[in-house]
Amino acid sequence: MFAWFRRRYLDLLGSIYIYNEYRGYTSIDRVLQAVRVRAPDDHALIAAIEQHRADERKHYQMFQRWFQLQGRMPLAVDRTCGHIDRFVEIMFGRTIDALDTQAVIDDDAQFEKLCRVISLTEQRGYKQVHILLLHPAVLRDKVLTRIFRIIEKDEPSHWAPYDGWLRAHGKREPRWWERAIDTFIHSELLFLKLPVLFLNPFVRRRTDWADAGEALPDVQAPAVA
Repeated sequence: MFAWFRRRYLDLLGSIYIYNEYRGYTSIDRVLQAVRVRAPDDHALIAAIEQHRADERKHYQMFQRWFQLQGRMPLAVDRTCGHIDRFVEIMFGRTIDALDTQAVIDDDAQFEKLCRVISLTEQRGYKQVHILLLHPAVLRDKVLTRIFRIIEKDEPSHWAPYDGWLRAHGKREPRWWERAIDTFIHSELLFLKLPVLFLNPFVRRRTDWADAGEALPDVQAPAVA
């Protein structure tokens, strides 16, 4: 019975992470589009965000490989389990896919808000990885532990370019209510959505990979086997 609970927990954990990593790097494409138009000569900022995008893609591929090694597909979780999805919906009143990229390009306040959302999301992810690397169920899976160790190493550089832009342009840091929204989204997933998914026997598995058909060069992910 304990073995089943552990497998189910890791199955859900991996499924939620691979979804969030996919949404992460595809969302950063929108950020890069905005930055390249707003600040085409800020090569350092563009390079930092490109590296963030590459890391998120790499993390996605590592979780993809983890599932492939087990011979199964991730569970079909959706944007209700996506931290950045929920944060953008609350802060902008629309989904990531419906976000008006041109408005973000044209309006400093919109871009500033997006930078804070991304920074808080990445810092939340870093804190969560620390917690997971103390979890016995995770530590018993050597491949998954290696994946989280790599994420732990990569993560601190991910909020740096956004915080740097805010400081360089005299913008404010996140306020208590923005941090409270971040905490609410995390708690909602941890204490409501995860238990519901855990107990739901009808959650189906994906039939294809989220990146199927992408006309993008693969990023070489570290071996996790």
